Amino acid sequence: VQLVEYGGGLVQPGGSLRLSCVASGITFSSYTISWYRQAPGNERELVAYIRSAGITVYADSVKGRFTISRDNAKNTAYLQMNSLKPEDTAVYYCNPQGIGVWGQGTQVTVSS
Repeated sequence: VQLVEYGGGLVQPGGSLRLSCVASGITFSSYTISWYRQAPGNERELVAYIRSAGITVYADSVKGRFTISRDNAKNTAYLQMNSLKPEDTAVYYCNPQGIGVWGQGTQVTVSS
């Protein structure tokens, strides 16, 4: 199993980014896919997940600002992040539920 996250970067408060996660080695469409983030000194926290049927759930801190989606034909999950805040700064990871494998993550920095 391999997970590759990309799309992070430096953005000003109020800006947007779209993260992508490409998975290989699994039947992608069968898995719930989650996005997590980890800021320095903090525990890794769940940001959002999307079930194989497309049902989505968000952490309260990102509800209304972030949108998770998936393209099973491309084995890819996305996280559209709008109205970014400095407290969104973290390394973002994707993870298929029940798979104990993590990618390298992608750094998101929100700063003026």
